[in-house]
Amino acid sequence: MGNRGMEDLIPLINKLQDAFSSIGQSCNLDLPQIAVVGGQSAGKSSVLENFVGRDFLPRGSGIVTRRPLILQLVNSKAEYAEFLHCKGRKFVDFDEVRLEIEAETDRLTGSNKGISPIPINLRVYSPNVLNLTLIDLPGMTKVAVGDQPVDIEHQIRDMLLQFITKESCLILAVTPANTDLANSDALKIAKEVDPQGLRTIGVITKLDLMDEGTDARDILENKLLPLRRGYIGVVNRSQKDIDGKKDIRAALAAERKFFLSHPAYRHIAERMGTPLLQKTLNQQLTNHIRDTLPGLRSKLQSQLLSLEKEVDEYKNFRPDDPARKTKALLQMVQQFGVDFEKCIEGSGDQVDTSNLSGGAKINRIFHERFPFELVKMEFDEKELRKEISYAIKNIHGVRTGLFTPDLAFEAIVKKQIIKLKEPCLKCIDLVIQELINTVRQCTNKLGSYPRLREETERIVTTYIRERDSKTKDQVLLLIDIELSYINTNHEDFIGFANAQQRTAANATKKRVMPNQVIRRGWLTINISIMKGGSKDYWFVLTAESLSWYKDEEEKEKKYMLPLDNLKLRDVEKGFMSSKHVFAIFNTEQRNVYKDLRQIELACDTQEDVDSWKASFLRAGVYPEKDQADNEDTMTPGDTVSMDPQLERQVETIRNLVDSYIGIVNKSIRDLMPKTIMHLMINSAKDFIHSELLAYLYNAGDQGSLMEESAEQAQRRDEMLRMYHALKEALVIIGDISTTTVSTPVPPPVDDTWMIMYNTSGSICPPPASRPTSATAPPPSRPPAVRGPTPGPPLPLNPSPAFGAPPVPSRPGPQADPGVVPLVPSRPARVPPALPPGIPSRRPPAAPNRPTVIRPSEPSLLD
Repeated sequence: MGNRGMEDLIPLINKLQDAFSSIGQSCNLDLPQIAVVGGQSAGKSSVLENFVGRDFLPRGSGIVTRRPLILQLVNSKAEYAEFLHCKGRKFVDFDEVRLEIEAETDRLTGSNKGISPIPINLRVYSPNVLNLTLIDLPGMTKVAVGDQPVDIEHQIRDMLLQFITKESCLILAVTPANTDLANSDALKIAKEVDPQGLRTIGVITKLDLMDEGTDARDILENKLLPLRRGYIGVVNRSQKDIDGKKDIRAALAAERKFFLSHPAYRHIAERMGTPLLQKTLNQQLTNHIRDTLPGLRSKLQSQLLSLEKEVDEYKNFRPDDPARKTKALLQMVQQFGVDFEKCIEGSGDQVDTSNLSGGAKINRIFHERFPFELVKMEFDEKELRKEISYAIKNIHGVRTGLFTPDLAFEAIVKKQIIKLKEPCLKCIDLVIQELINTVRQCTNKLGSYPRLREETERIVTTYIRERDSKTKDQVLLLIDIELSYINTNHEDFIGFANAQQRTAANATKKRVMPNQVIRRGWLTINISIMKGGSKDYWFVLTAESLSWYKDEEEKEKKYMLPLDNLKLRDVEKGFMSSKHVFAIFNTEQRNVYKDLRQIELACDTQEDVDSWKASFLRAGVYPEKDQADNEDTMTPGDTVSMDPQLERQVETIRNLVDSYIGIVNKSIRDLMPKTIMHLMINSAKDFIHSELLAYLYNAGDQGSLMEESAEQAQRRDEMLRMYHALKEALVIIGDISTTTVSTPVPPPVDDTWMIMYNTSGSICPPPASRPTSATAPPPSRPPAVRGPTPGPPLPLNPSPAFGAPPVPSRPGPQADPGVVPLVPSRPARVPPALPPGIPSRRPPAAPNRPTVIRPSEPSLLD
């Protein structure tokens, strides 16, 4: 290679691979690596063991490799192995490595041939290896065994595709020489994800097991089924050698001797064998890393930037440093106070766009929920008038009153003011609950320190509970103050004269302006499926009517319902429905909509239902009361007064009460948020900023408070490890010369043989004829002939560099038609002669022999 920097990249990629695996693949970065694919018993494990020079992979019948094994080879003076899941433990005995692989595989997949896509990371240090990263993948299979699922073939295929579809992954396609190369599963799946052949390297195993008189010379010379990067042949140990514990070094010597002594391979012996394959893969992986450097650098930089903020607090972290713990405690408490204040007061950063929370929810309680609770108290007009009538009669006693008594007004007003206590206390409870939720939300950032989070939440919640009772006492005091003096000289009070002047007609008018739009929004009308089913409509509520439209544009009106004689009714939520429902009905038993006596309206939340009810109350549509029971117990004289003077007095006091209660409600609506803010919310903020730290110191030992959770300690270690690995990667990449020399990718070859598959999965020969353009290259190789061919074979043109063997499809001089084409070096069977003009058919491949694909056109000798 051009400089040492390129060689340093492979260990760096190994380090990144470990960091990403240990962090749970949270950084989505495709690292350059080599994936080994092939069918079962193709010799993948033997190739890897030859690289290492040790027996360390599980062996047996059926599917043995059941989880991806990321094998990282590191050139080192010492020889040992390490697993990522066994940190700090060095395996010197490689038999223990095999047992650990089997145990770790069984831990996830069980002991009965199950598979899992979660990889095992193994790093081997040895002076006999070159820096290399390979992934040993399960062999492709067809039939499920043991407790494997019936779709085991598709599961393994999907697992392989997870790795080899990445553009940064080189594919080592392993095929045994004693099977038909044209049916190679490894080459087939490699071609699917790498149609241009830029990432595929062919490996031919079991060359010593071919039938006598046959060889794979054409394959290894890249003439038969050519690949851009060519093929490398290897000879692994036989099962007898493995059982007899034959040394791998002796096996490599025997492999070298095999290639030098075999007549078909001796001229290419320097380009065959495991050492050459290891060196070639090292060069190819290094070149591949160099080609992917620009994209890798940009991805590393983006990942580093994303980690900067997270690891900023970890950079100088020392768990046992008391000064560091004190500083961390101060920072945590300070940050908690800032977060709590932002949640309450609002902030432009980190805004929740999906739900209301914190201060926004408290604001909704103040200005929507609390006014709704106040309005609900005013709805029963009939009950109020009855109370006024009884108060007037009881004050007069046996006498007949000539004037409207003031005492009746005060009695009714005080009774109405007392009713304010319940909604006020309910409002405080709602605010308390929201404050506690806010505290829990803000303590999420203290999750790194479970004890600190628990104590902080306990102390602040206890303080808020204490302020709860003081706030309620103050609010009740406000109501008692209102009860203590009825100020009839208030500037907004209508006074006795104005109350008398209001006519009956004026008194019955709605208290909202006619045609005033009170609310708009979506509601669902619940109708049975037989009548059309439930539908969503856009509703517009005014002071006089309820209308609904097809959509927000309000162009297509579906219906308009007058509000006269309408009431609200609660409806239980349906068993199958997730929405909350309320209903509108007519008190005179008339149909409200079509043939329906009531309309059921549905909202997504109970808060929406309460808000809509409050809007209906403003429009004068009140909830129903159990009036039927009251009317049954009332005498006719009670229901309708026959005394006109009493009726006028009731009406006058009704107007006065209405005016004064409006003043009180206005005052309470204004004071309630102020009281809660002062006594509870602002007090809680001051407590967090000024006293929380002292309470925490008093709660226990500082060391126990700042004890990290095991998950946090592990996460910190992994984050720092990845951060430093990314920084080191960027430094090394920056030092690499951009002028590094690498071997270019070989030119394209004729790969039509990989495209044509028939329905059985085998490869079909090319069609009989194909139109060619004037600029089309010459045929990829001369047509094969039948029978012995006179004359010596043509000389071979050796390739100057491995991976770029002579490819006939390269543009060059046309072959002389008079020259007899080259035939395979093995003896060919001579089929019976065919009449001229009849296309020849390829004979079926002999078992355990490479197949020569012959074109369907008649040969030149025909």
